[in-house]
Amino acid sequence: MKVLEFDWDLAILADNAVIIGIKIIVALLIFFIGRWLAKRAVGLANTVMSRSKIEDTVASFLSRLLYGILLVVVILSALNHVGIHTTSVAAILGGAAVAIGLSLKDQLSNFAAGILIITFRPFVCGDYVQINNFTGTISQITLINTHLTTVNNHDIIIPNGTITTSAVTNFTVLPNRRVDITIKVGFDENLKAAKATMLKLANANDKALKSPEPTVQVTSLGDSSVELTLNVWSTNKDWWEMQCELLEALKYALKDAA
Repeated sequence: MKVLEFDWDLAILADNAVIIGIKIIVALLIFFIGRWLAKRAVGLANTVMSRSKIEDTVASFLSRLLYGILLVVVILSALNHVGIHTTSVAAILGGAAVAIGLSLKDQLSNFAAGILIITFRPFVCGDYVQINNFTGTISQITLINTHLTTVNNHDIIIPNGTITTSAVTNFTVLPNRRVDITIKVGFDENLKAAKATMLKLANANDKALKSPEPTVQVTSLGDSSVELTLNVWSTNKDWWEMQCELLEALKYALKDAA
């Protein structure tokens, strides 16, 4: 048969059409079955992460990342079965991933640190912490940075990468906290009376815990005075208020006793 001066072999065309059709059908089967298996794998991973008590934000991100990777593998497998060479496609994707990784190196570092912070929880929202020279209450934790609200209502944004390489002091992770108040008593003053006054005020404060009981110790000898340190325990909730109350009470009590 001649069509437009070309010889066409209908048998060969039919055979090729059948082969191509079968390859397309198989490729579609690979895609749909592979996608179904990818969803099952992600579901299994979610179950494992749920039992491991991984933070929901991290678990959700890891699930989407796993599904995306598996879906790319399935699509490349389907295209390869049709006869499309996927080596160059994989090379392009790999090169793009490297380029993106290099350009977002700092952000990826902060992102990895964010996963560690959310997973291991050195602090949670509401904790009062000190990070480097910044002190405040944790108001928000994201995968890139952490928000710290200071006592004068300043919002400080700290990159998570900085946090994981710094010393973090968490003042409220434990239920109780100690107040330490140091005063100076002259050598010619009654040391025992000063200690008794300090202990009396501490025991009279309703926010002070009875166990451990308040103590007063001589902590330093100066040239003209003795340093006395009062140690009183309270709950984190009452710590600041009790410290202010004791400072004011000690000021008047010691003045009256002098």
